[in-house]
Amino acid sequence: MTPAPGEIGRYRRSFRQFIMFGIVGGSGMVVNMIVTVLMNKVNGGTQNAQNVLFPFPGTDFNFRFTTLVWIVAFLAANFYNFLLNRHWTFGQGHKAPAWQEFWPFLVVGSVAAVAGIFIKLAFTNPTSPIYLPEPFWHEDAGLHSREYWSQLLTIVITMPINFIVNKFWTFRSVRHRHRERLEAAGPADPVG
Repeated sequence: MTPAPGEIGRYRRSFRQFIMFGIVGGSGMVVNMIVTVLMNKVNGGTQNAQNVLFPFPGTDFNFRFTTLVWIVAFLAANFYNFLLNRHWTFGQGHKAPAWQEFWPFLVVGSVAAVAGIFIKLAFTNPTSPIYLPEPFWHEDAGLHSREYWSQLLTIVITMPINFIVNKFWTFRSVRHRHRERLEAAGPADPVG
């Protein structure tokens, strides 16, 4: 069965948006990694990434510097990606006000970021089955830094989730609801 011409157009548009989203994500990955490198440098290097900032009371778990880096880098890249995706990837059509689209974008990114924390920690925890092992990964050289590779790999893993949910919720559903509200309100009264 051959897809209808309208379906082919939707597939092409979705594929084009996925590529654009990926380009934005790639540039956002650069923003994320710049923040990651700067924060690690300020903290004395990636060898200090596993330093405990505070323990979680009543558990064997701790909040580590690597988690703080993940959160701060995510927030910087998320805001950057939102602006580019809003105006370039999903820039066609009637837009809702920026703040109405930003909060869903942040929520979606935050869900992926929370999953990403656990993925990144699994890459850096020696007891994990997906630990990035020595001798290739270590903290003696930046190109082999387990901290940096875990950050990059986690971003790549969580990107498809971000695309799908943002396409169908943030930039389609929010704009659709906004357009319906405007249509229900009717034409604006002329001034004068």
